[in-house]
Formats: sequence, structure tokens, C-alpha cells
Amino acid sequence: MKNRILPIAVAAVSLVVTTPTTFAQTPEATAQEVLNTHPIIDGHNDVPAQIRGRFDSDFSKFDFRDTLETPGPAPKPMHTDIARLKAGKVGGQFWSVWIDPELPQAEAVERVIQQIDIVHRLANEYRDLEIALTADDVERANKSGRIASLIGMEGGHSIGNSLAVLRQTYALGARYMTLTHWKTLDWADAATDAPKSDGLSEFGVQVVHEMNAMGMMVDISHVSPATMHDTLDVARAPVIFSHSSANGVTDHPRNVPDSVLKRLPDNGGVVMVTFVPSYLKAERRDWEAAEKAEDARAKALYPGEEKRRDAHMTSWRDSNSMPAVTASDVADHVDHIRKVAGIDNIGIGGDYDGVRFLPDDMQDVATYPVLFAELVRRGYKKDDLAKISRGNILRVMRETERVAEHHKTEVK
Repeated sequence: MKNRILPIAVAAVSLVVTTPTTFAQTPEATAQEVLNTHPIIDGHNDVPAQIRGRFDSDFSKFDFRDTLETPGPAPKPMHTDIARLKAGKVGGQFWSVWIDPELPQAEAVERVIQQIDIVHRLANEYRDLEIALTADDVERANKSGRIASLIGMEGGHSIGNSLAVLRQTYALGARYMTLTHWKTLDWADAATDAPKSDGLSEFGVQVVHEMNAMGMMVDISHVSPATMHDTLDVARAPVIFSHSSANGVTDHPRNVPDSVLKRLPDNGGVVMVTFVPSYLKAERRDWEAAEKAEDARAKALYPGEEKRRDAHMTSWRDSNSMPAVTASDVADHVDHIRKVAGIDNIGIGGDYDGVRFLPDDMQDVATYPVLFAELVRRGYKKDDLAKISRGNILRVMRETERVAEHHKTEVK
């Protein structure tokens, strides 16, 4: 009798040992599980500029529930619509109200208000969207099944050198401002232009302090390293990089140097890793620079001859293959920021609908889970993924709100 029982017992032990492995989740399933309960808050999307540029801000010309088949002057469909935001597990989106930094001050102020109006109209038009002004608003919108719509101003030229205008944009719903865009301002140096102030001027410091006092997050994407350091020196609340990556992986003026990353734990700020291929991979950066140079050469060779220029560039591209960029390259930047700054200082800022190219396997807002599955394969735990997807930026929002409330108490 004992001899008959023993093999059964051994088989039972074997079953217990092997079952966990048999039923282990795939990286894709783990990513979906985390994002179902911790939907992404993305730091930067340029849909408002697309609505203005493609459709002249006419809401009768498109259906934001599904823009894949929407007609328009652009050769490719938009990267974003409600259906794909839901598929991508997006719970909150900072819509960028970008305006051209070359605009005169008065026109810049008018244009940014028009862009803010587009976000409000979008949320009013579609029940799946809801304007959010605070971290609590984001969570409330998500509990009701809606995508929280937040507003970020891209570039301090939006305020026309006026703290009064800054305050009024906050009143209209803007909850972060990128201090510069590509162009250096009178009061803050950009990463991609000649400096004027070696960082922030005295007025630039006033802007940062006013933003902290109101509860508007200070975004230091696009600014020079000197401006980054000056901002960290004077900021009373955590900063964000709404759409930047790591200079330690790809040397690009739009990426964050390690010297700045090392300061983020003390400040509490977050780098919202972006998906722009030239920021992600040096080979792609070099290819795009070469393409731009060749296009300038073609214009010089064939002035006024658009067809010959196009044929020339087609031939050049056929002979110069564009280096591939994938979610793995994005994950390399996440890895580096975790190594230098820490897991508490990472977020996501895709820059969808604001760029010409995207990673091959992340072509629209439905593809965020591809990145999170890659992070699972690299050993990121569920708690890590939850911080990256939304936890870290919600913490920054709450701390920014707390600093503003404390300021009000001090003033009284």
C-alpha cells in the first residue's frame, strides 16, 4: 500500500513546484494589469496645434473619437484620438498649448488663449474627456471612466513678459509652463539658441517664484543646462521635464544632463521620458541632421524646382537608410534615469502629434503598453511601473499644490 501512495505524493509535490512557472504572466499581461489600475498620465501631446493647423479650429471638420480616417491637409493621420487613448491605457493627458516662439508678444498672448480654448472645447464636446486642475481632479475623472485633460503651456513667450498674463493663464487652467521653447527669451536661456542670461535672469527667477506661489508646475524641458540648474536653485516645488530624455544615453541638447539628474531626488522632480527618435538614439540623431543638411543642399541645387528637389531627396533616402528606433531605446533612457536619479523621478511624455517620427513599434497613443512590457522584461516591478505611469507625476502635482497653499498661508 505504501508503494502505491509514494508515486502519487511525489507527483503532487512536483505539481506544486511547477504550477507557478506554468501560469506566470507574460510581460504584456503584467503591463496591462498595472495600467488597468494605474493608467498613464502623459506629460505632453500636441493635439491642440493639430486641431488648429489641420482643421482651423473648426470642430465640425473632425471627430476626436476616431481620427484615423479624418480628412485633412496633412499626409498622415493624427497620432491621437479617444479610442486609441483608451487602448493605450491613458488616464490623464497634458495637452500642450504650443505657439510659435517667433510671434510678437501681443499675438503670442492672444494665440495661447486660443489654444487653451481648444482644450476646453475638446473636453466640453466629448464626454470621455474631463478638464482637470488638480491631482484629485485627475483621480476623480478616472473613477468616472473619463480621461483627465490638463493644460501645459509650451514656452514662456506665451506670457509676453508679464506676470499678470502668467496668472491669468493659470486662471484659465494651465497647470505647467515650459520656461522656453527652442528660442532664448529675455529672461531664460533655451537649449537650442544662444544664451542671454547664463540661465535665468532676475525676472526669470520671479517667474519661477510666481509659478510656485500659484501652484503651476515649472517645466524645464527645452531650456539650457544653466537654466535647469538656476531653476533648481530657486524652485520651492518639484520641477518637471514634460518631454525630455537622458543626455547620458544620447548626447542631444534637448536631453537632461547627469549633473541635473543627480539633483532631482532632492528637488523631487520628474523627467517625463519622451519618444522623439533623435533624442533616443545617436545614430538616428545623426541621420536626421544629415537629412536636414542634404535638404538644404537640394534647395540650393534646384531653386524653385520642387519636383527635382523631391526626387533628389527620395534618392538620398533610398541610399541612406533611416536607423530604426524602438521601445527598447526608450527603455534605455528610463534605465539611465533610474540609475542616476531614481525610480521616483521618472514619468512619460510621449510628444505625440508634435513630431515627425516616432519609434517603429510606438506609432500612436495606443502603444504605451509596448514600452511597459519592455520594462517588465527588464525587471521592473509592478510598483515601479505604477510610479512611472502616474504615481510620480501625481506626487509632483500634489506637492506643487501644497507649496501654493503654504504660500497663501505665509502671505496672510
